[in-house]
Amino acid sequence: MTERLRYKKEGWLLLGMLAGMLTLLGSCNSSGRKEINRRISLRRNDDNPYGARIAYEGLPWLFPDAEISAASTSPQAFTSGDEKKAVITVSTFVDATPAEVNAAMNFVGEGNQLFVSAFQVSDTLLHALGIRTGYHFHFMEEQMDSLKLGVYGPGDAAYRSFSYPGDSYETYITSLDSQYTSVLGRDATGHPNFIRISYKGGGAIFLHFAPLAFSNFFLLHKKNIGYYENALSYIPASTKQVIWNDYYRYRNRSGESFSALRYIFSGKPGTRGLAMALWLLLLLFLLIYLFDSKRRQRMIPKIAPLRNTSLDFVRTIGRLYFQRRDNRNLAGKMAVHFQDQVRTRYHLPVTALDEEFVRRLAFRTGYARESVQEIVETIRDLPSRGYVSDEDLIRFHRQLEAFYKHI
Repeated sequence: MTERLRYKKEGWLLLGMLAGMLTLLGSCNSSGRKEINRRISLRRNDDNPYGARIAYEGLPWLFPDAEISAASTSPQAFTSGDEKKAVITVSTFVDATPAEVNAAMNFVGEGNQLFVSAFQVSDTLLHALGIRTGYHFHFMEEQMDSLKLGVYGPGDAAYRSFSYPGDSYETYITSLDSQYTSVLGRDATGHPNFIRISYKGGGAIFLHFAPLAFSNFFLLHKKNIGYYENALSYIPASTKQVIWNDYYRYRNRSGESFSALRYIFSGKPGTRGLAMALWLLLLLFLLIYLFDSKRRQRMIPKIAPLRNTSLDFVRTIGRLYFQRRDNRNLAGKMAVHFQDQVRTRYHLPVTALDEEFVRRLAFRTGYARESVQEIVETIRDLPSRGYVSDEDLIRFHRQLEAFYKHI
């Protein structure tokens, strides 16, 4: 076992330097003051302080003879064969259904290894293993190690302590069956937080309740990589396939796809405040809608202006006379209607269509005096004409239409 802990140190050094630069540079703001990104993701490809890239990429050095892969499959899809497998799950919450627990038990009973590291594990799995847990939570404090834990060496059983100045959400074991369970690690208060339940076929279930110990921040702090080496070295060196399983990162209890709303209303730790905030936001939107709908003026319907029915009547009569080709009679009626409009609208006498009449009508209407003069000359010329051509009638009609549109 001690040989496994002396694997390629050059590879670890290179991996640590690369991830260290990505993590530490990404955690500094523009003012130069270090500010930790405290979002806990534990993703295998996340370079942030609380990602798990170091833990995942270190597997080839820890298991040089094994095939390393990543998957997102339910325990019900675990398969066994001649080559023994080890499935590693690092997540915030492992919510296993009874069917998944039975499948995991069968998988381990066939000689395989199941390593689970999470803040919380569903009661179905804990009851099946005869385990009870408690937890305590700490926030980061300046110049103070907030996560302290230790592990027994797989070769010499010596207890080694580790710590880092980061967040700590620790779960510990309050009750276990010592006949089948071995304590492999403890927290700062001495409570077990890392155990192994062994099976006759050589398989084992490892329950680890401090997943932040596999975060980039923890592993890059001082010599904490030793904790990772000792903890995972309990998995037999004869394992031929190591699978990093992300199933419980994306699945809920029913096996359906992850839903943000379902998570918020799930009642899990830390979601109660989110649910209350969401309900408050919906209530505020409702109040805004109610008050705004009352204050907003309703749309005023557009009312069409009254039509000048007299003009419509004149146009209708005009079409009738035009169809009969009685242009002179039609022009006379058009002249009479013009004079009637001037008399009723502008109160001008039309007894004498002279220069004074043209001047006063142009002044009151604002219409060009020359245009008014043309209309008046056409009306004065009508009685002396025995015949009115279509062209003259159309010209007179256009003069009157221009006048009516202006006024």
